[in-house]
Amino acid sequence: MTTDPDRRPRLLLVDDEPTNLQVLRGILQADYRLLYARDGATALKLARDERPDLLLLDVMMPGMSGHEVCRTLKADTATASIPVVFVTALADAGDEAQGFDAGAVDYIIKPVSPPMVRARVRTHLSLVRMDELKASRLEIVQRLGRAAEYKDNETGQHVLRMSHYAQALALALGFDARDAEDLLHAAPMHDVGKIGIPDHILRKPGQLTPEEWAVMRTHASIGADIIGQHESGVLHIAAKIARSHHEKWDGSGYPDRLAGEAIALEARIIAIADVFDALTSVRPYKPAWSVDDAVALLEREAGKQFDPALVPVFIGILPQLLAIRERFADAPTDA
Repeated sequence: MTTDPDRRPRLLLVDDEPTNLQVLRGILQADYRLLYARDGATALKLARDERPDLLLLDVMMPGMSGHEVCRTLKADTATASIPVVFVTALADAGDEAQGFDAGAVDYIIKPVSPPMVRARVRTHLSLVRMDELKASRLEIVQRLGRAAEYKDNETGQHVLRMSHYAQALALALGFDARDAEDLLHAAPMHDVGKIGIPDHILRKPGQLTPEEWAVMRTHASIGADIIGQHESGVLHIAAKIARSHHEKWDGSGYPDRLAGEAIALEARIIAIADVFDALTSVRPYKPAWSVDDAVALLEREAGKQFDPALVPVFIGILPQLLAIRERFADAPTDA
C-alpha cells in the first residue's frame, strides 16, 4: 500500500545567509514543504521548475538582488502569479515601498517573529486559494455557457458579442468595473436552460406549435435551476439573467410575467444586448438586419419589450457596440 503524496503547500526560501534559512526552516518545516536557494539565479530556476506556492525572499544578496528577482518573476507569465514576501533587515518606509513596487505582496522585517511569519504565510496562501477557486468557478460558468451553444447551434461569436454589449451598456449605466465584468462573465449562461429542451423542438426548422412553444419557454426556469441559488457573484447574476431575460417591460414575457423594475436590471440589459445581436446576425431562418433596422425595433419596443430608460443609453454607445461587432465578427461562410 502506497502512502498519500505530501500535499502540503510548497515554499521557496531565498537567502544568501545559511543561518537565516535555518531560522525559517525551523519556523515552517512542520507545516510546509520547503525549497531553498542562496542566490537569485537559483531562485528563478526553482521558481520556474517547481512552481512553489509562495516565496520568502531576502533583498540584499550578492549578484541579483531580491528586488531584481521579484521583478523578473512578475515579468514571466509562468511565475507571475506566485506571491512574493520579502524577508529583510531593511526597515525604512522607502525600502518597503520599493519592495511593493517590485511586486511583493508583503514585507517582513528581520529578526523575524515566528508567529508573525506563520500568520503571514497562512494569509497569503489562503488568498491564493481563493483566487484559484474564483478562477475555477468562472471556468465552470464559461463551460456551461459553451454547452448551451453546442446544444442550440449558436455561434460562440454571438455569445461573445452580446456579452460585451451587455458589459458596455452596464458601464454606460454607471456600473463599477467589477460589477460590469461579472455581468460579462455571467451573460454566456443566459440560455443554459436550452440543455433541457428536446432537440426536435430546439432545432426544428419550421414554426413551433403552441405546445412546442410552451416547452421551449421552460428553458428560462430550467437554466435558473441548473445554476442554482447563490448569495452573490457571477453565479448569482447568471441565475437571475437565465430566469428573467425573456421577461418584458410591459409584463407580457415569461416565465413569471414580471413587469418594469421587478425584472432584474441585469436581465433587462441582457434582453437588449441579446436581441440586438440576434437581429443583426445571420441565422438559418433569416438574413442579418441592418443596424438601422435593429435600432428602429429597439426604439419601437421601448416601454413594451425593453426598459425604456435603457434603450437610448444603448443606442448612445452605438459606435462602441459596432466596434465590438467588428472585433467578434462571424467567420464568412462559403457561398
